[in-house]
Amino acid sequence: MNIIQAEINNLDSVAELFDLYRQFYKQAPDLTASKEFIANRLALKDSIIFLALSDDNTPIGFTQLYPAFLSVAMKPMLYLNDLFVLSEQRKSGTGKALLDAAYDFALTNGFGQLKLATAIDNDTAKSLYESSGYNKVTAFDHYTRKVEA
Repeated sequence: MNIIQAEINNLDSVAELFDLYRQFYKQAPDLTASKEFIANRLALKDSIIFLALSDDNTPIGFTQLYPAFLSVAMKPMLYLNDLFVLSEQRKSGTGKALLDAAYDFALTNGFGQLKLATAIDNDTAKSLYESSGYNKVTAFDHYTRKVEA
């Protein structure tokens, strides 16, 4: 397995995985929109995407990170917003390798923290995150509000 930082020449591979990731979260398939979304992220360089490739260079997973800031600590941080591994590749170390690539990138580039969220019932992912050094935060309640016209 090989982990690379995705570039525009990896667009089709990342977009296909991203579309499957969205389907995992009960979204309708839409490869065209997925490709446009990922193309924009890569062109605007407003996210960092790592792509996992099997030994024969088949795309098998990805993670997408979004930069933000820790105001109190006055440091940049990364939201690990998306992590997806093909179902047949799960429990093979791919998810861990993607998390390690994200951590190494954060460390090398001066980020103070990696932050993520997962579904409350996603016990497999929680186990992976905790075994990779992530700690569950219980000190804060998080809120969201949709912005709608």
